[in-house]
Amino acid sequence: MKLRKSKICGPVFFLSWALPLAAANALSQGSSSKPGESSASAPSETANSGGPSAALKAVLSAACSQNQTEFVRFLTVRNREAFSRMTPLARVALMKRFVLLNEPGKATAFVNPAGRPILRCQTPDVTTEMQIGGAELRDNTAFLPMELRSATDTTGANVHQITMGLVREDGDWKLLSLGLLLLDLPALEVEWDAAEMESTEKDAIEAVKKVSAAVEAYRNKYQRHGYAIRYVIVGASTLGAPAKYALAATPLQYGRTGHRSFFRDSNGALHAADRRGAVGSEADPKVE
Repeated sequence: MKLRKSKICGPVFFLSWALPLAAANALSQGSSSKPGESSASAPSETANSGGPSAALKAVLSAACSQNQTEFVRFLTVRNREAFSRMTPLARVALMKRFVLLNEPGKATAFVNPAGRPILRCQTPDVTTEMQIGGAELRDNTAFLPMELRSATDTTGANVHQITMGLVREDGDWKLLSLGLLLLDLPALEVEWDAAEMESTEKDAIEAVKKVSAAVEAYRNKYQRHGYAIRYVIVGASTLGAPAKYALAATPLQYGRTGHRSFFRDSNGALHAADRRGAVGSEADPKVE
């Protein structure tokens, strides 16, 4: 998904695994309460009660501001460990998916006339609103319908409807699923690491090609005026020691375009000797 600053990003949430069919059916049933409507099974809760609606509002606020410290509080133990191993770019990319915005924003919470919580995420370019519906509670799980739209969308023409799943772990509500997709960060970690490796390897290939082209251009440019120039990288090591280079200039036609062969060693000293057209070396006399 390519995120753009000027628009709400879409489509909503893509992960590469789905819940089993039974779980998917449960989620479908759990989305019957719409934002703005009360739910018979949803208990009265406040921000201080630690209920699922309060937890969802808090995690959306953390995702809006891209606050990793706060966001990780609402991950299960398994997902929290995987999140800590993800690259910084992958962590930010995950949080972006919750609010569909590219830049960090400022979160503001309020309630609609029906008493349902709304979280507004404001960035310099665009503002989104996330309206949370009543929670369907089932043992240690809760499913909350949510509508996400641009704050300027007064007609509801581009509303994203999502059911968010939470699970109670050690007495606290944690993220379980996004829509019909299970939030499984260990699996996502492997997928994203592979994608990031593929990207960096492509960059390395392009870098090698550019350096090679530059060396060839240098060699072709200076293969004139009767001498051929040879450029050699020396001194590099697998331990990270910086590479050095040596330069050699040899007559194109010995005895006609020149007698001496010139050699610039890896320490910068220039040497010259009559090598009868052969490449010089650092054993040749230095040229002052």
